[in-house]
Amino acid sequence: MKPSLILCALLAGTAGLQADESMFQASLTPDIAIHSRTTQINGLSLNVWGENPQSSLNIGFVNGSTGDSQGLAWGLVNYADSYTGVAWGLVNVSREKFFGWQDGAINYSQGTFTGLQSGWINVAQDFQGLQLGFVNYAEHLHGVQLGLVNVARNNPWFNEFPNKLATGFPILNWSF
Repeated sequence: MKPSLILCALLAGTAGLQADESMFQASLTPDIAIHSRTTQINGLSLNVWGENPQSSLNIGFVNGSTGDSQGLAWGLVNYADSYTGVAWGLVNVSREKFFGWQDGAINYSQGTFTGLQSGWINVAQDFQGLQLGFVNYAEHLHGVQLGLVNVARNNPWFNEFPNKLATGFPILNWSF
C-alpha cells in the first residue's frame, strides 16, 4: 500500500475522535511520545515504553494501560489498571481488575481476575477461571489450577486442617 493511502486512511479515521483521543501512539517513554499519557488511544500503540488509556493493539517493550482499557498488549512487560482482553508478555501485571487472558513467564493480578492465566508463575488476589502453569497461587480461588504447585488460600480444606495438610496440591487444585 502506498504511504499516501495509509496517511489518508489514518486522517480519515481521526475525523470522529474527540480532542483527547487518537488512533495512533508512538512513544519512547510515557513523557516522550506523540501524545500525552492522558490521551485515549483507539487504534495502534507502538512503544519502547508507553502508558495511555486505550482500546487498541499495544506493541512494545513495556506497554502500560491506565484507567479502563481493552485490547491486545504484546510486549516484554505489560501492566494495566483495569484491562479487558489479552496480555502476552514475559511479565504481565494488573492492578485492579483483568478480564481475559494473561500469557507470560510471570502473571500477577493484584485485584480481581476473570479468565485464563497461563505461564510459569501465576499469582492472583481474587481469581475466577483457570490458572495453568508450573506454580499457581490465588488468595481467593473460584476455579481450577493445573500445575506442579497449586495454592488456593481460601480452599476450606486448608482452613479446617492447617497443620495436617499443606496449603497446596500438586497437579490439580480447585475451589468453588
